[in-house]
Amino acid sequence: MTLTAAADGSALGNPGPAGWAWVIDDTRWRAGGWPRATNNQGELMAVLDLLHATADVDEPLHVLCDSQYVINSVTQWMPGWKRRGWRKADGKPVLNRELLEALDVALAGREVKFEWVKGHAGHPLNEAADDRARAAAEAFQRGTAPDCGPGLAGAAPSPEVPVEGARPQQAPPTLF
Repeated sequence: MTLTAAADGSALGNPGPAGWAWVIDDTRWRAGGWPRATNNQGELMAVLDLLHATADVDEPLHVLCDSQYVINSVTQWMPGWKRRGWRKADGKPVLNRELLEALDVALAGREVKFEWVKGHAGHPLNEAADDRARAAAEAFQRGTAPDCGPGLAGAAPSPEVPVEGARPQQAPPTLF
């Protein structure tokens, strides 16, 4: 059997207050964010946290994602970036390197299929992830802690990954 989840990010301004979320169903989801980050950072973190949360699940993972940037990064561009020392074809450094390196490690040995879904087009899981990511960004905009959700029973919290330009939250929320 395959576990299906949607992952999404949100930024109010780019950069600005940002959120991320993944959703398997109404009882298994998690969200978080930063007072200041980009939409792409939120998109990447949603997938990274999902991979960490499902690391001990013994079934393939099907990730629904409305970010071509995330999908292309992990399925097409990453091998070239790694060969070039995390530089793009033009020689410039890859943005969001810390998150991408963490994704590379989290994907190793996993059976993960990525599927692009059009954002804001009514896909139930994608809409749920978008709503939760936006709610996290709005919480940071208000200066309050976001609703981090129930997570996945038995899963450890995702390790902290430094995010370029993102200001960390003052106190990490309880994830479970």
